[in-house]
Amino acid sequence: MPAPIQIRMGGYGPASTSFSLALKLIGDRLTAEFGDGVDVKYVWNIMELGYRAEDILWLVEHGLLTLGYQSSSYLTDRVPDLGIVDLPFLFPDTQTARAAMDGALGDALGRKIEERVSYRILGWFENGFRHISNRVRPVRVPADLAGLRIRVLPSKVQARTFELLGAVPMRMDLTQAIEMIKAGTIDAQENPLSNTVTYGVHKFHRFHTLSNHFYISRPIFLHRAAFDAWPADLQRAMRAAVTAAVAFQRELHVVEEADAHKAIEAQGCELVELTASEHAAFAAAVAPLAADARATYGAELLDLTRKRAA
Repeated sequence: MPAPIQIRMGGYGPASTSFSLALKLIGDRLTAEFGDGVDVKYVWNIMELGYRAEDILWLVEHGLLTLGYQSSSYLTDRVPDLGIVDLPFLFPDTQTARAAMDGALGDALGRKIEERVSYRILGWFENGFRHISNRVRPVRVPADLAGLRIRVLPSKVQARTFELLGAVPMRMDLTQAIEMIKAGTIDAQENPLSNTVTYGVHKFHRFHTLSNHFYISRPIFLHRAAFDAWPADLQRAMRAAVTAAVAFQRELHVVEEADAHKAIEAQGCELVELTASEHAAFAAAVAPLAADARATYGAELLDLTRKRAA
């Protein structure tokens, strides 16, 4: 009997999150189809083992893990074109964003990642629209952000966004950010509500603004050499399992966001829902980024942000 093919999947959240449950769906499908031909194991949260969240990138790139996921912003230094999906207010709603990431835009960005990193990109989980939380004051207009030290993902576009909004952006890994939020050494952060609750930020930040300023996806990447060496039927099955897991994770994400909204309210926090004019003021403040985008990323790539999947 040949030895089973080893498949190690990892992430950086508790086993109960939509991302971890989606990994379990992938593993269950593969095990159901291949039985003892595969040996699937999971590392739900690498941060519990002393790693930083960003370490998932090299753990997969160098084959210590077979499959992982990470917010695309973490790869923008190596794949600059990924900065296009860090642009603020790029997508008007979730449906448009999903269609773009499942269509030509996601395909193009996946190829660009594979050109620079030894991955196979098989799909995009939804991190979703992001919102601002802080410990200092309610935020309704850009001026309310003046001087606030805010953690952002390791992305030049995101840092520039908050500079234009008057804040002091601090690029850092999630692991460090959680420590500094608890210590009160940074004032603010931005995340989907589900992340804010998963990592306990709502226990330290009283003020939450539903700003919808970025929509972020998490590429699902596999160690290229391992994946390419698999038999064709296992490659096909993994692709199909990831496609199913993406749809599953996105449905769960909607529920997680609603549950997180309730948890933030139950904590006694203040939730600010922006009016149309208040939202427009934020968009106007970061307009220089939109104006520069065509020159930075090219008309062809920018046009793909507006195209739906076939």
